[in-house]
Amino acid sequence: MARSALLHLLRSQSKHRLSSTYFYTGQRLCRSLASPRTWSCRPSLTSAIQLSAGHRRWLSQSTAAEERKFSDAPRSGGQTGEDEKVDIVVYHGPVSTTIRKVKLLSLSSCFFSVLLGPVITFMTLPNMSMILKGMMASSVLLISASTTAALHWVVSPYIHKMKWRPGSDSFEVEMMSWLATYVPRTIKFSDIRPPETNRPVVTFKANGKFYYVDEEHCHDKALLARLTPTETSSS
Repeated sequence: MARSALLHLLRSQSKHRLSSTYFYTGQRLCRSLASPRTWSCRPSLTSAIQLSAGHRRWLSQSTAAEERKFSDAPRSGGQTGEDEKVDIVVYHGPVSTTIRKVKLLSLSSCFFSVLLGPVITFMTLPNMSMILKGMMASSVLLISASTTAALHWVVSPYIHKMKWRPGSDSFEVEMMSWLATYVPRTIKFSDIRPPETNRPVVTFKANGKFYYVDEEHCHDKALLARLTPTETSSS
């Protein structure tokens, strides 16, 4: 009986000493963290805290990367962008660049003829009468303007670029204006009619305007068939 009481007393004292030791150690650690002098004197504790902070930062970055990867992953049952893509038929005029260069050259020559033609005529022929000088300057202007207008009339139906999505009832074309700039238009297949004229470089007519497609460079036969309707199909 006395022996058991003695053992119980020894165990309670050892537990009390151990708890007091832990408390004292924790108190010293808190003081060392609060005191700047002790902090600077203990590099091992500083490095341990820095290592712990770096570990937490790395863990947060890896977690964010995993969340971003999960959010970017395609959902089950959904369609990706490649599945939603549909082949678009694109036609490019084979001589589009050449036509634009010739038209720019014609416009520039017409501009200089209008601007400098009368000046050159009146300065280079001082012995000629004013009536003849005026007639010569007017003829130069008329020839330059008429050639520019004729060039535009011939190449105005030329389609420089055309895009069509299979199954669509309309298509987009790029034409060229007077100033050699590209003008986009949208044409419906229901508005296409045969040209019904002997005008050169014309394939079909739509909304009162003429259009030309180079059949040798239009490789999509379905599109070409819809662009060249016959009299029976249009009626």
